[in-house]
Amino acid sequence: MKQRIILCTLLLVFYVLCPFSGWSQNGALVFQTDFGLKDGAVSAMKGVAFGVSPQLKQFDLTHEIPAFDIWQAAYRLQQTVAYWPAGTVFVSVVDPGVGSVRKSVVAKIHTGQYIVTPDNGTLTLLAETIGIDSLRQIDEKVNRLKGSDESYTFHGRDVYAYTGARLAAGVIRYEEVGPALPVDIVKIPYQPARFDKGIFSGTIPVLDVQYGNVWTNIPLSLLKENGIRYGDQLKVSVFNNKKLLYSGVMPFATTFSAVAPGQPVAYANSLLQFAFGINQGSFAKKHAVSSGGNWIVTIQKTAPKNK
Repeated sequence: MKQRIILCTLLLVFYVLCPFSGWSQNGALVFQTDFGLKDGAVSAMKGVAFGVSPQLKQFDLTHEIPAFDIWQAAYRLQQTVAYWPAGTVFVSVVDPGVGSVRKSVVAKIHTGQYIVTPDNGTLTLLAETIGIDSLRQIDEKVNRLKGSDESYTFHGRDVYAYTGARLAAGVIRYEEVGPALPVDIVKIPYQPARFDKGIFSGTIPVLDVQYGNVWTNIPLSLLKENGIRYGDQLKVSVFNNKKLLYSGVMPFATTFSAVAPGQPVAYANSLLQFAFGINQGSFAKKHAVSSGGNWIVTIQKTAPKNK
């Protein structure tokens, strides 16, 4: 009995002194913003997090989201979150409505990661692909940087970085973030990938910005299930707000070298989704293609050419 009391006492001390033990968080804090790195905004957020706990492991997803582009924020989270272990806390701040009535929330997704963000559409794609387990509204009376009450335009520092750091460090439990909300988030409308009457359709969620390739949300598995194979000729059409901007035929290949320099080619990108580009050129620049929920791609298999 005495040994059991001593063991329980040691465990209690361990929980108090070690900020990462006992919680589901793993001490990793990942930041995403549209702030860029030209000023001190990102550093201020990291300074707040360090002030919560110097033991936190801080990482960057990206700070180069185009200004106010909630859609790209949603996509980059979907692209990245699943590769981080359960318990990782993400702070995503693309917040054109800062200071307005939009909710500040923490979402726990089905794979165990936490997303600290404004509820403005940022969670759209994670909700559709991984799923949200639960949602809590940040109680700013408790989870707000001390002395920031008169600051209304930098919630990334004052609310999100502070709350995310406290959660990642185990200073607070998820249940202490604030009151539970129904899992009824703000969503950005977009075209989910589908196949109907011989036509594949989907959205351009993002561009491969370094090279100007066009990525879609149409999975390789959907193409294969419906008879598309490497070597097929595909008619690819691009629409913006229902207006046709491009239509052309290109081969579906495993490498860009399957076509001559300057020619279009379709392929499966690193996420195993349908993409297309120009060998040693920028498809997006040449054809003025961008990304977002209002950009639609359709694909049709064309008849083989007569020899």
